[in-house]
Amino acid sequence: MIDNTGMETIVLGGGCFWCIEAVFSELKGVQTAESGYSGGKIDNPTYEQVCSGSTGHAEVVQIIFNPKKVSFKEILELFFTIHDSTKLNRQGNDVGSQYRSAIFYHSKEQKQIIEEMISVLDSSKKWSNPIVTEVTSFDKFYKAEEYHQNYFKLNASQPYCKAVIEPKVNKFRKLYFNQLK
Repeated sequence: MIDNTGMETIVLGGGCFWCIEAVFSELKGVQTAESGYSGGKIDNPTYEQVCSGSTGHAEVVQIIFNPKKVSFKEILELFFTIHDSTKLNRQGNDVGSQYRSAIFYHSKEQKQIIEEMISVLDSSKKWSNPIVTEVTSFDKFYKAEEYHQNYFKLNASQPYCKAVIEPKVNKFRKLYFNQLK
């Protein structure tokens, strides 16, 4: 759904939100990529609450983008490229429902495109296991604490950033060179 400013919003969860935010913040056409929480049962959760796995929230990134510069389909293609959508409640060493693969769509049109893409990807047998990405209607987004925003940019030398985030960002930069900001 495109808002009155011509921008579109999607909320994506693919493991640690630092990884997803780091990649999408460099994509041409993305206005903002903010780390936060969606899909849970309490309002305004804290990082500690979400990490406990008891709130039902996923670590997500809310992406606001210009569909004239990057299509919704391109957003999804990148999303499915940078995380493992076949692992239930896990990305690498990050384990728990808060790290699930999830897409929180904002319109029937988005839902249809998501379902079609998942069907095509599953049919292609690109991966040996089926996609387990949760596809759910968007309800609420809670922005994560400020120290989570732009985490990779601000902490690139940290061990987690070097070992986990940097390889994903480098893969993105190599595969999507022409789409960098």
